[in-house]
Amino acid sequence: MRGELIAVWSETPVYIWSLLEQIDEAPTDLYCELYRAAADSFRVRITIEQLADVIDDPVHSRKAFLQIPSDQFKSEWQLVQFFERAYDALDDLAGAALTEPFFDLLKGFIAKFSIRYDLRRPFILCPNVAGIFTGLLNTLQEITMADAHLKTLMKGFEDSVCDLRYGISEERIKTCIAKQMMLIEGFGAKVPGVTGATLGKMCSEMKSWPHPTVREALSKLYGFASDYPGIRHGGNSQGVLRPVEMRDMVAMSILLAGFTPYFGDQIDSTSIYHGS
Repeated sequence: MRGELIAVWSETPVYIWSLLEQIDEAPTDLYCELYRAAADSFRVRITIEQLADVIDDPVHSRKAFLQIPSDQFKSEWQLVQFFERAYDALDDLAGAALTEPFFDLLKGFIAKFSIRYDLRRPFILCPNVAGIFTGLLNTLQEITMADAHLKTLMKGFEDSVCDLRYGISEERIKTCIAKQMMLIEGFGAKVPGVTGATLGKMCSEMKSWPHPTVREALSKLYGFASDYPGIRHGGNSQGVLRPVEMRDMVAMSILLAGFTPYFGDQIDSTSIYHGS
């Protein structure tokens, strides 16, 4: 589950629309207005004549609306905008008699399917922090799948994480950190103008940093992986404060992934926020 509405759109007739139409105040032209609101988000824009053919007949509009496939929507963000337009349409049709149940139904739907939004009043779908991070990871997966070298590095990292299932040991944790550091270097090598072979040198060559301290933060994480014995090199045992633990693997995984939006234009952070 990607945590996106578009992935579970096919479930909405059961959990939202069929329940909404059973409300006493629901008018006969309910689906006419819902289809009209949805049409503005379609991937292929329909003509006024095509729209009229659907919404002029309540029975036809119900069937057409409930059979809209998810790929007919232009994007996740366009689907979000449809839901917000649908709220306005319902408000025009019957006011709170429809908008309040619609709010509650969508809120329950979001909770049931672990969707990446918080629903706030009066009716706005806000991407949440968990959803944004999930969107970033999905984007990184898509980028790696399109590049043979990155795909190999990603598989190495994912395999090292899976290996923890056979026993959480310091050596396996070190391998996880080392493999992800290699993956991040792989992303860094794709940044235009970067020629350095190590993450430390790449950091100094990239021009996307908002402040030197952000660049230094990633450089120091690279320094940790290089200096801690057994991660990238033999390292310096004098600097060790304690053995690495699972909290280090989890923290490093999140921190290193969090720096990737600075690695050139291959990651569209606005699209990650919108889920498009």
